[in-house]
Amino acid sequence: MSQLKEPDPVKPVAAIFSAHRHRLAEAARKLEEKIGPIDFISREFIFDQTDYYCQEMGWPLIKRFFATRKLMDPVELVPLKIWTNELENEFRDSNSRRQVNIDPGYVSAERLVLATGKNNVHRIYLGQGVWADLTLIFEKGEFKTLPWTYPDYASAEIRSIMADIRKRYQDQIRLQTGEEE
Repeated sequence: MSQLKEPDPVKPVAAIFSAHRHRLAEAARKLEEKIGPIDFISREFIFDQTDYYCQEMGWPLIKRFFATRKLMDPVELVPLKIWTNELENEFRDSNSRRQVNIDPGYVSAERLVLATGKNNVHRIYLGQGVWADLTLIFEKGEFKTLPWTYPDYASAEIRSIMADIRKRYQDQIRLQTGEEE
């Protein structure tokens, strides 16, 4: 029989994209107000792996990745996804089109998990309409893709960004537990 135990806290991350830079910045500020100070901001990327969002959101879509300093319990991913959906709705234009897309998730020592409202064979239901998408796994010193990993997350640059965030996370865990390197 396995012994049940609570998991380590995880590092919240969010990918935010928009055709409007000011909306991207506003969404990041709201994220910071909700879950604490941001301690990582990536460079801007043009999100061009799909045209799925173009008709609704415009073009070009600018994407950035954010991580917050404050760690969270993994179960907090559900209310975080619900809140980011509400925030996306706040940013809708007068024609009810989204102006921002926010993909929350977390980095742990072992993985990158994103929250989604869409079921699929590889997603685990968490409750309240939210599924966990295991997006990347950390193995042999790097983040590895899975057959369903989104194309942008599969890129070497994004996997490197997630590795940088993971290193920050591990430093935080070490400080919390008093471990030495």
